[in-house]
Amino acid sequence: MVIVFKTSRVEELCNDDRLAIRKLGAVCAAKLRTRLDDLKHAPSLDAVPIHARCHPLKGNQAGLLAITVHAGYRLVFQPHHDPIPMKSDGGLDLRNVTCVCVVSVEDYHHG
Repeated sequence: MVIVFKTSRVEELCNDDRLAIRKLGAVCAAKLRTRLDDLKHAPSLDAVPIHARCHPLKGNQAGLLAITVHAGYRLVFQPHHDPIPMKSDGGLDLRNVTCVCVVSVEDYHHG
């Protein structure tokens, strides 16, 4: 899957292991790298390993998805397609999401 980043700050956090360790801690930084690799190696969102626990967000974050990183931290992203692939029932067509935009790495449970 193709991964792009919403901001250069998010891109730097995701691609600079030393920065990620400083900001998130060693365990969380290592798991972030694993989750990014899970996304990168999956041909589409429906192929992301189940252990990543990919799930849609609700409320003011509707339209975004998240993958569990560590503890409360999540890798928050959205499909990066125009138009976004949808199924006939109105749900997201995970098989056709082949590019995502990482929005943030955050613990939105405590934000």
